[in-house]
Amino acid sequence: MKLKRLKKRCMTSVTILVVPHSKSQPLKLRLPVAGLVACMALAVVGAVYITIAGVKTAEYYVMKTRLSYFTREFNSLKQNITSLKETNNELSRLVELKSKNNILKSAEFSDSGSIDIEAIKKEMMETIESVAEIKKYITEQKNIYLATPRGWPIQGQISSGFGMRHHPVTGAKSHHSGLDIRAPRGTPVRATADGIVSYSGWSGGNGHIIVIEHGHGFSTAYAHNKENLVNVGQKVKKGQDIATSGSTGMSTGPHLHYEVWRNGKPIDPAQYLKDG
Repeated sequence: MKLKRLKKRCMTSVTILVVPHSKSQPLKLRLPVAGLVACMALAVVGAVYITIAGVKTAEYYVMKTRLSYFTREFNSLKQNITSLKETNNELSRLVELKSKNNILKSAEFSDSGSIDIEAIKKEMMETIESVAEIKKYITEQKNIYLATPRGWPIQGQISSGFGMRHHPVTGAKSHHSGLDIRAPRGTPVRATADGIVSYSGWSGGNGHIIVIEHGHGFSTAYAHNKENLVNVGQKVKKGQDIATSGSTGMSTGPHLHYEVWRNGKPIDPAQYLKDG
């Protein structure tokens, strides 16, 4: 009995009157109570669905933005790691920098277990800059090292040192601006550092002489040669034969007169003989 009454109520028609603001006739909709309840339920479900979909869409775009950010960060991190490896490999042939250990020590972990990417990137950039500075310094020092005369220019014995002396030909007391190294005629004369020949020819009392510019203020001279083997403008390497010893010019016998100049002034070559 109750079920019949409930069914009857559900099937009872309800009229919904829609009155337009224009002069048109009002619109009458007749729906059973059950249909009206169903429409209201569908409207609520639709509203809830649209709200959830909107929230999900917003969350999606937030996650997409975060994903793009982390993708860029990791790509940047990857590039930094590559740069660090390249610079560290180059420098490891010269010094032990231990860059990898420094970076690993600097990596900090939060309670969530995530890595502090910014801290690692900062440490990497500082390390790369440090490596670049050290590499630049080593390059400069290498160039100075290559430009510095080292070793003996000829095999022989020193017959006259640097400083004041009595000239072996004139007997006058004067400053000797280099070393005289006694050696048999025709003994190879070798460049004591890399450089470019700035003079090769005859020069009065010096006889056949060669002058080489090495850079960083260094130059060397080789005098009284029997024969010069290099020409002006020619690049030479340390240890390369540039002449043969002789006794040309104002000389008492076969020997090499060897000079080292630094910043336009002659200095004692003896201090550079042992560094060969």
